[in-house]
Amino acid sequence: MTVRVQAEDFDTGREIALLRQDNPQVGAVAAFVGVVRDMNDGSAVAGMTLEHYPGMTEKAITEIIGQAKARWKIFDVLVVHRIGQLKPLDQIVLVVVSSAHRGDAFAACEFVMDYLKTQAPFWKKEQTPEGARWV
Repeated sequence: MTVRVQAEDFDTGREIALLRQDNPQVGAVAAFVGVVRDMNDGSAVAGMTLEHYPGMTEKAITEIIGQAKARWKIFDVLVVHRIGQLKPLDQIVLVVVSSAHRGDAFAACEFVMDYLKTQAPFWKKEQTPEGARWV
């Protein structure tokens, strides 16, 4: 399992290839990529700033991956989450899960992503025409 929190963009294809390489048992890879959109709650979004608490964030994500591994038959999980200044069309997050079967891969990927969206210790501030707002 790999968890990275970084300012730099990521190459989705490269990350998926690295996760599944050298494991002939992998029969399914499920991936989710979240991107910055230009609208949220009816307001235009010019950009956003993502912050986190180093160490705490990675530990929390590692724990949720452990829960996913306990619930589904999966081989590996990768989470890459960006921080810093982002603008519309920028990639924010990548979750990749490998498994022998698609059902386990899809379920675990959704589980991890739902956690990242609702509970992971990230703070997001959007820049809108009305001013900056924390969401």
